Amino acid sequence: MASENAIPRPVGAVLHSALLYDAIVWFALRGRERQLRQRLLALSGVRPGESLLDVGCGTGTLAILAKETVGRSGTVCAVDASAEMLARARSKAVRAGVEIRFENAAAQSLPFSDSSFDLALGTMMLHHLGRAARRELAAELRRVVRPGGRVLLVDFAGREARRRGFARHFRHRHGHLDVADIVALLAGAGFQSVESGAVGVGDLHFALAASPRQP
Repeated sequence: MASENAIPRPVGAVLHSALLYDAIVWFALRGRERQLRQRLLALSGVRPGESLLDVGCGTGTLAILAKETVGRSGTVCAVDASAEMLARARSKAVRAGVEIRFENAAAQSLPFSDSSFDLALGTMMLHHLGRAARRELAAELRRVVRPGGRVLLVDFAGREARRRGFARHFRHRHGHLDVADIVALLAGAGFQSVESGAVGVGDLHFALAASPRQP
């Protein structure tokens, strides 16, 4: 776990142009980003009152919707390696009137205690990490997710990820990412696979897994 005064240098691509990122997403999804984020939350099975972690939160759209879902009795924490992304995310959260804890941290060293969350999300961020960094992230997710909790990872997968379209703007830099690789990544960290498949939007695929309950 990272200390407050020593944030590890992220291993992977870090996006810094928050306004450009939001513009690209808006045009790529034709203004339907909210619908996509709601679809991802539905896949995660998030419920009111849960504690949720959004890793690689970008400009905060998913975290804000998650907080609206978990309600006042639930909590949402969000991390990103880009201070610029977090600044815009905080501004959007204030405008939305929701309370979210934002942290500037690397995905591979999460600044949270063991078993802190019922649910962790990592959406469209794996392709920014190399293979070793993905394994470190998965190990951290295993650490911070409670027994019986869940993890949802979403990214561009399958042959479609090589074509033009939505994925073109977020093309990964560390080789092909297949949904089977995402499932194996979570299994390697000790999670139990629940469901995986296509999101139903462009090239996006998901893997939902659970942290084993204690005997």
